Amino acid sequence: MRNQNMDVIRGLAVLGLMYMNAYSFGLFEFGYVPLQSPPFSDHVIQWVSLSVIDGRFRSLFCLLFGAGSYIQWQRYQQVEQLQKRLKVLAVFGLLHGFLLWAGDILFIYACAGWLVIQYLDASDEMLLKRGWQFLSLAAAITFLIALVDPTLTIYRDSADFLASYNASRGSALTIFVNNSVMFIVMLIALPLITLWMAAGLMLFGIYGYKNKLFETGLTKLSKIRVLAIALLLSAIRISFEYQSSLFISALKEPVSWFAALFTALLIIHFVVRLTTKHDFHFIALQRAGRLALTLYLMQTICLLVLFKVFYPHWVLSFNHLEYYVLVSGLVIFQLSFSVIYSRYFKQGPMEFIWRKYTNAA
Repeated sequence: MRNQNMDVIRGLAVLGLMYMNAYSFGLFEFGYVPLQSPPFSDHVIQWVSLSVIDGRFRSLFCLLFGAGSYIQWQRYQQVEQLQKRLKVLAVFGLLHGFLLWAGDILFIYACAGWLVIQYLDASDEMLLKRGWQFLSLAAAITFLIALVDPTLTIYRDSADFLASYNASRGSALTIFVNNSVMFIVMLIALPLITLWMAAGLMLFGIYGYKNKLFETGLTKLSKIRVLAIALLLSAIRISFEYQSSLFISALKEPVSWFAALFTALLIIHFVVRLTTKHDFHFIALQRAGRLALTLYLMQTICLLVLFKVFYPHWVLSFNHLEYYVLVSGLVIFQLSFSVIYSRYFKQGPMEFIWRKYTNAA
């Protein structure tokens, strides 16, 4: 039951990632750019995003990756096999980042996983201590960078944005070069920020697995505490949207990270409770979870084709609502694909390649 719960949560995480990632397939360096006078739906979706979406699914993935690494270590009883898996994953990430999309997470997970496997036999106290230290370090660095080099506000209907959009339109070579430059920037940021954030969450994932989080969920008292903290941090983060202080702006991302962690823990708890206590069967999500790597790369291909080949002008016309409708359609497609594919094959094509090269390494 525990592994089935993890498959369901992994499926939820990989599909949920699209609701944030989709914004970056038009102009990666900007993400979502609002109109100067956005529609009311933008505000509503932004509140929803800041409450239950922004960073939540990424946190779920990190927690699961940490737990999965611990499971693999228990199975093989040696770190060398885990290191092989991480090396192959890192190659996947580099290819994905340079050739397709600079927002790759696979290389980040491979690097963070390499750090995390040093703590597989650590005590619960050490896992929590290092987890908070890593996450706090990433948050502090992010805060300082934002304080020193604040992000400028830009609107979709401004001349600057339109100039950037026009400059991005070019040959396949131009798109490839721009993407490669962006990915190099992401790699530079890796040892400063994302490595520590991902590693901290993975350590929490190991702690949660060892304490049966994915099997029984949170205790009643822990659930109340986690819910209260998640609500408080999410409310604080939403309030920051309406303040112009540089100090407050620099706090946005760190607060989002901590809110995401506690919300992710709640999501895990409710999935576990629904499957174990109320006997819910999330078959489609479970199948998607077993194809997570394949679905993640499929998302990149689908969104790249849509935003770079067929409909690049969507960047100029899409508000939050249009992105959410598009992604919801892709979610339905991937759920359907997962159910049908799993009837004929035991593992996804990318999962097969990962396992094959890991065993051959």
